[in-house]
Amino acid sequence: MDVDYIIVGQGISGTLLSHDLVNAGKTILVIDNNHPFTASKVASGVINPITGRRMVRTWEIEKLMPFAVEAYRQLEKELQVSLITQCNILDFHPTPQMVIAFAERIPEEKEYLRIPVDSDQWKTYFNYDFSLGEIHPCWLVDLHTLLSEWRARLRQKEILLEETFRWEDCKISQDHVVYKNIHAEKIIFCEGVAGFDNPYFYLLPYARNKGQAIIVKIPGLPRTHIFKQGINIVPWRDDLFWIGSTYEWDFTDLSPSPAFRKKVEDQLSYWLKLPFEVVDHIASERPANMERRPFAGLHPATPSVGILNGMGTKGCSLAPYFASEFVNHLVHNTPITPQADVKRFSRILSNGI
Repeated sequence: MDVDYIIVGQGISGTLLSHDLVNAGKTILVIDNNHPFTASKVASGVINPITGRRMVRTWEIEKLMPFAVEAYRQLEKELQVSLITQCNILDFHPTPQMVIAFAERIPEEKEYLRIPVDSDQWKTYFNYDFSLGEIHPCWLVDLHTLLSEWRARLRQKEILLEETFRWEDCKISQDHVVYKNIHAEKIIFCEGVAGFDNPYFYLLPYARNKGQAIIVKIPGLPRTHIFKQGINIVPWRDDLFWIGSTYEWDFTDLSPSPAFRKKVEDQLSYWLKLPFEVVDHIASERPANMERRPFAGLHPATPSVGILNGMGTKGCSLAPYFASEFVNHLVHNTPITPQADVKRFSRILSNGI
C-alpha cells in the first residue's frame, strides 16, 4: 500500500490535518488506537478570544477565530452534522475589584468585552453579589461529534488503521517512510502527549499538564452561555454540562482526584440555585508547551517526518488554521508562521537525532 502521508493520531490536530490533506487531493492513512481519554476527547471545545486574569487577547485571535469558525462550518456541511455554535461567556465577578478591572478593560477590548444588558435575569439560577461581564463572541465546538463523525468517514474510505503506533514497525529514511507494509512520502505526528516520547521531537519544550473536569446534570439551566466564576460551566453533549478545568503542572498520576471533585461540588452548591447531579469525573494530560505556541512543520534534519502538536488548551482555535497552513506548506511550499514553525527549534532537534 502506498500513500502520500501517514498521520499518527486522530485528535483535533490529526482530524483537521487529515481532512485538509484529503481535500487537497492527497492520499493518507491515519493510525489511531481510539483511546477514550485523550485531551481532545475530554476538552470543553471552547473558543475564547480573551484569556487570563488580566483579560488580554489570545495570541493571533483576530485571525485564528474567524478562520476556525469558517472551517467548522465547512465541516458541518461536509459531514451533515451540527458542530459549532456561538456561546458567549458570562463572567460572574467575585469581588468589587474584579468589577472595576473588567470595566477598565472594556475601552481597550471593546471588540470582545461588554456589560450584559440585563444581569439580574441570572439571579433565578445563580447566587451572586456583584455584576457580570460578557466575553463575545465565544464559540463552542462539539468535539465529540467532530471526532466520531470524521472517524466514521475515515473508516468508510478505508484509510484508518485502528491500532497503537509502534516505532519498531516504522522505518524512516530522508525521503520516505515505511510502516509495516505501508509506504509513504512522509509521516506526520499529531499524537498529543505521546509526543513527549517521540524520538524525533522529544526535545521540544513540552510542559506536562493535567486537566480535570466534572460532568453534571443541571436541569433547568439555559444552554445559551458559558458561565464562569473561578470554574467554567460549559454546555456539553447529551444535555450535560462540562465543569472545569484544572491546570495542574505538578502531578503524580492522571487519575481524577477526590479533592478536585469536592472543590467543584462545594462551589456549585454555593453558586447554583438549581439542583445538580454529578454523573462523571474525567482527567487527561494535555500536550501543552512552555511557549504556548503550536509545533507545526517538518523536522529540520529529517524532512520525511513532521509534526502538528502542542496546542495545549487552545486546540479548537489553533488547529484549524495551522492544519491548513501546514497542508499549504506541504502542497505548495508556502511558509508556516514563524512562531509556530517547528524549525524554530532546528538547533536542538538536529542534536537529538
